[in-house]
Amino acid sequence: MQSIIITGGAGFIGSHVVRLFVNKYPNYRIINVDKLTYAGNLANLEDIENAQNYRFVRADICDFDAMCALMWEEKVTGIIHLAAESHVDRSIKDPFTFARTNVMGTLSLLQAARLCWESLPEKYEGKRFYHISTDEVYGDLEITHPEGIKSPFADMAAPSGHNLAYGTDFFLESTPYDPHSPYSAAKAASDHFVRAFHDTYGMPTIVTNCSNNYGPYQFPEKLIPLFINNIRKRIPLPVYGKGENVRDWLYVEDHARAIDLIFHSGEVGETYNIGGFNEWKNIDLIKVIIATVDRLLGNPEGHSLDLITFVTDRAGHDLRYAIDSRKLQKELGWEPSLQFEEGIERTVRWYLDNQEWMDRITSGDYERYYEEMYNKR
Repeated sequence: MQSIIITGGAGFIGSHVVRLFVNKYPNYRIINVDKLTYAGNLANLEDIENAQNYRFVRADICDFDAMCALMWEEKVTGIIHLAAESHVDRSIKDPFTFARTNVMGTLSLLQAARLCWESLPEKYEGKRFYHISTDEVYGDLEITHPEGIKSPFADMAAPSGHNLAYGTDFFLESTPYDPHSPYSAAKAASDHFVRAFHDTYGMPTIVTNCSNNYGPYQFPEKLIPLFINNIRKRIPLPVYGKGENVRDWLYVEDHARAIDLIFHSGEVGETYNIGGFNEWKNIDLIKVIIATVDRLLGNPEGHSLDLITFVTDRAGHDLRYAIDSRKLQKELGWEPSLQFEEGIERTVRWYLDNQEWMDRITSGDYERYYEEMYNKR
């Protein structure tokens, strides 16, 4: 029986990974470790919270003693590490928090796992430390084709009406790191620590770098849920600069499937890029969101376009991210399962159908609830 810690499991991507593992592997014990900061919400996991193979532990990954104790208590055989501070704007305002959680938290987990596993007779046999990172560590790419060209990955991806690339360069697993924000710098540092533990101690580690995720349960200060909510409430849609920045978008459940596959079948010591083969300029994506929300709300076509408000660009705003996922596709057979149009439709419908979830988060009620609940213990 495997006993797996998933850190950050109450967050956006983490909750999808926890749900997948709990439902798919009833013979595994899944321990969700989350500090329940602003981005952690146990309402994301209400459907599996009583599953017999699931346990939630409220803990800070920076608490080294707590991580050591949990490793021994649960006889942990694997760690899937998603816990991180991830919002670039917040990192610009408070880089210390990002360094603490993303760097020292990762180091705390690595050292706790190392000390536990090295003390066992079998040591690292059957163990795995899987670290989830971001494409932002690579820096940015130029837009050499402003109107877009046919993506060289179009034949690998699920069929889609929008399968464009805005340049001929893509992030490879071998692309040198060049982070431009405190967030991406902290993630880059954590990636280096994970690889150093593999090279120095022989720890069985894997690193993946993923493109932008979207889908249900995403914290509503991120672009897609923020704009869906703002359209619903007729609030301005703040667009950085002219909306020309390009991102590669991946549906979150496809990312969870990739994590599952790599955790079980990926090669130790390797890095895998995970991308959606699906580039969008921010302004074009926003127009798709507006059209979808207006249609589902019964608004006239173009009703919410007047909400677009261009604001001062973010400091150090990377121009373009584009992932080359061919290594993952060729070696492990993964590719996105959804057309982008289907993914956006599902996403918008979910947020419109789950207004109570959204309202509890935007009001902060969920944070007060957790504080009161855990302070009573």
